[in-house]
Amino acid sequence: MKNKNEKGFALILSLTLLLVMSLLGGSLIVITSGDHQSNNTSDEYQQAFYVAEAALLEAEKDIISSMMGEWLDPNRPEGVDMRDSLEGTEENIAAHNAYVTQLQAFQVTSADGRNLARDIDARKIPQNVPAAQSGLDRDTQCFRSFKNLVNRDTIEVVRHRTDQNFHDLIIFPLLEPGNYAAVDPLATDREMERERERMSEYFFEYFSVNLGSVAFKGSGSSLKKTTTNVQRQGTQYKIYGCGYLERNGDIEILIPLETIVTLES
Repeated sequence: MKNKNEKGFALILSLTLLLVMSLLGGSLIVITSGDHQSNNTSDEYQQAFYVAEAALLEAEKDIISSMMGEWLDPNRPEGVDMRDSLEGTEENIAAHNAYVTQLQAFQVTSADGRNLARDIDARKIPQNVPAAQSGLDRDTQCFRSFKNLVNRDTIEVVRHRTDQNFHDLIIFPLLEPGNYAAVDPLATDREMERERERMSEYFFEYFSVNLGSVAFKGSGSSLKKTTTNVQRQGTQYKIYGCGYLERNGDIEILIPLETIVTLES
């Protein structure tokens, strides 16, 4: 009787253990998949943050470029135009030609092989200008994300750059097919292509506001040949920048950052 009652017990126990192991295995798969998705999302947020930092740097470079003079090609006839305020007299034309010769003497070769020089006569301290000149768009998600903007409906900015592709403007020179081995000797060409595709989904945007003149402390040399801190006059700018991940026209992740820079006038 005892043996008859125990018939099939091993089969039931095996099925029970198989069910438990299946549930545990399924749980592990779900947990692992969740961790993998979480890691991917964390990586995307981190990359968007790096792109936002790049936006702040690009905005600062934009301001500095205006203060130093924009780059131009002094070797093209249309590369350097006479100032609109100058009349085409022989004296002005001679002065203009001398200026072009000066620029040609100080030209440098860019990474893409162009000969460029700073248009030093056009140096200026960037000022806030109306939206028609600065390209200000108050409807972008980046602009609306800064809740601390004062007078957001009437604010004027120096310049507003939107829809700047991180891959095309910054990463592409580093990830050209000929540079794959130098960037990562262990990665295959297909892996590098996937990285380029991933970076092309990131964009940045920035705008800057001239806050006015400000006195600041900077290092300088005194008449006694010793270095000391002296008060200098500069212009202060508040820079707003965003990095964002965009897929199929929708912004999935947006990181806004802001900073203040003071540039010597």
